[in-house]
Amino acid sequence: MSEQPRRTPSASERNRALYVISVAAELAGVHAQTLRIYERKGLLAPARTSGGSRRYSDRDIAMLNRISQLTSEGLNLAGVKRVMDLEERVAALERKLADVQAEAATLVAETHRQYRRDLVPLPQTDLIRRPGSGPGAGPNPQG
Repeated sequence: MSEQPRRTPSASERNRALYVISVAAELAGVHAQTLRIYERKGLLAPARTSGGSRRYSDRDIAMLNRISQLTSEGLNLAGVKRVMDLEERVAALERKLADVQAEAATLVAETHRQYRRDLVPLPQTDLIRRPGSGPGAGPNPQG
């Protein structure tokens, strides 16, 4: 029996709120009260049901794991928030840079295509030299 390759979930699937607070806490290896504290501090913003219950997505769980990693490295929650905000900003700038680079590459390629349309090839045989106007031309030393 062959094992199927794991499919990478799409962004919408990663952002779909699936887990109640107790399941999210267990997946992240923290207490449910810790999740409430993270939300109060602005580190996490889980989705809410119409009844007000929190629902956590796979993306939220990944953020909880990142928070745990940073706190275990000695950062306090304010530091964690700052690092995560900066990481988000860097990711946005990297996406923007990639877009600008792709646009620049497209414009350069279009410019090169335009050059090829504008250039007119001239065969060497079409060049006509007038007597006395080429290299080494000058006053006739014999005359």
